[in-house]
Amino acid sequence: MNVGFIGLGIMGTPMALHLQAAGHTLFVSTRSKLPEAVASTSAVACANAAEVARQADVVFLMVPDTPDVEQVLFGKGGVAEALPGTGARKTVVDMSSISPMATKAFAAKINALGADYVDAPVSGGEVGAKAASLTIMCGGEQAVFDRVLPLLQLMGKNITLVGGVGDGQTTKVANQIIVALNIAAVGEALLFASKAGADPAKVRQALMGGFASSRILEVHGERMIKRTFNPGFRIKLHQKDLNLALQGAREIGVALPQTAGAAQLMQVVAANGGADLDHSALVQALERMAGHPVAEG
Repeated sequence: MNVGFIGLGIMGTPMALHLQAAGHTLFVSTRSKLPEAVASTSAVACANAAEVARQADVVFLMVPDTPDVEQVLFGKGGVAEALPGTGARKTVVDMSSISPMATKAFAAKINALGADYVDAPVSGGEVGAKAASLTIMCGGEQAVFDRVLPLLQLMGKNITLVGGVGDGQTTKVANQIIVALNIAAVGEALLFASKAGADPAKVRQALMGGFASSRILEVHGERMIKRTFNPGFRIKLHQKDLNLALQGAREIGVALPQTAGAAQLMQVVAANGGADLDHSALVQALERMAGHPVAEG
């Protein structure tokens, strides 16, 4: 199959390479320099998103935010320019993490141009992208989902059609709420233990055997202790996702007080120059308030 991939960042590059490794012809476009890992393959570099869409049967997007998806789809040289009159029904699969409301509007416009749309945001970070073990949360029509599922299975393991278009993005926002609150909980627990005089590494080891065990405690707890805050998943991107949660909460009339608190902790880190650190660096905000680090760097 001819497959397009737009957005070759930390996540997008390994995801695109999995598609090519499976034997698909890959057409790519990215706003920065083409990564060497892609340039050294037979992938076809295209001048813009429209050129990718002209060549590909299925076009994947993996870009940072809602305005980026809108630009890729409907801006000058965007995907939408290539859709009318192609004679073949193409499919757009947006794997970015963006606004559920905007996703529904984008899908309606793409459908009106004679193409299908699936929102398929992911969880699992760079590690999951490289290992092709991402969790993929999808929204769209069953028949369209079934058509792209074999491609998604090349990039992820836990792949779920949640419901209609936009429901995948809603699920991703829910995921990011849970992850943020767990990072904050692990940070508070390890900070408490360290300030009380216990060895945080030994405390983490003990907790991994009990009901408090979690993937966040395992991976990000270790980051907090070892002070390895290179991304990973950047603070500024998690901030974007929590802003989507809080904006959506206002629209539907619910309160998310713990989410708001986690967003403020991330803002403390970002305001002190840490926007590009891994989101586990949220602990730095707690450490500032306590005047005590979980562990010495």
